[in-house]
Amino acid sequence: MDSGHAKIEKNIGLLAVLVAVAVSLGGLAEIVPLMFQAEAIQPAPGVKPYPALELAGRDVYVREGCYNCHSQMVRTLRFETERYGHYSLAGESVYDRPFQWGSKRTGPDLARVGGRYSDDWHRVHMIDPRAVVPESNMPGFPWLAENAVDGASVTRRMKALQRLGDPYSDEEIQASAAAVAGKSELDAMVAYLQGLGRYAPKGN
Repeated sequence: MDSGHAKIEKNIGLLAVLVAVAVSLGGLAEIVPLMFQAEAIQPAPGVKPYPALELAGRDVYVREGCYNCHSQMVRTLRFETERYGHYSLAGESVYDRPFQWGSKRTGPDLARVGGRYSDDWHRVHMIDPRAVVPESNMPGFPWLAENAVDGASVTRRMKALQRLGDPYSDEEIQASAAAVAGKSELDAMVAYLQGLGRYAPKGN
């Protein structure tokens, strides 16, 4: 006579359902506690929603697929913190929708890149990477210097984020179009990159 275990193994449908239940319970056990940890859902000290120009730059970063080659998550490993700085904290990413942690590093991690290079360096690097890093295999993005930031789009984005809980004030939203007026997507990208890691803890 077959045992209960043997019956489950022979019944593919039942086995699939039980596997799905087991995976779901395991996932809930991992995820639910994080939802109630303040460090995972509260912004780290000083962290605020992206200003209009940086938000526009982040959207360009996502649109151009920069996350395919660059992560934004320094792990707690010594060789990573020695190279990039303090390991990443969940509270640094509470206003990232979607987050840009990633794991692919064709290029270096960018979580702490803000302030490491000048604005001019970033501009040249975005247009012609090999002009500043001869061994780079990164493609150039010269069209960013020609594309203007759409102020109306930034305003709509900030309104949507406000509805999702980002603490933008009505005044910040009303001033967003003016804040990006006359700016190129390259300006926005540089502003975004220069802001990465601004509120990171000091030291390793």
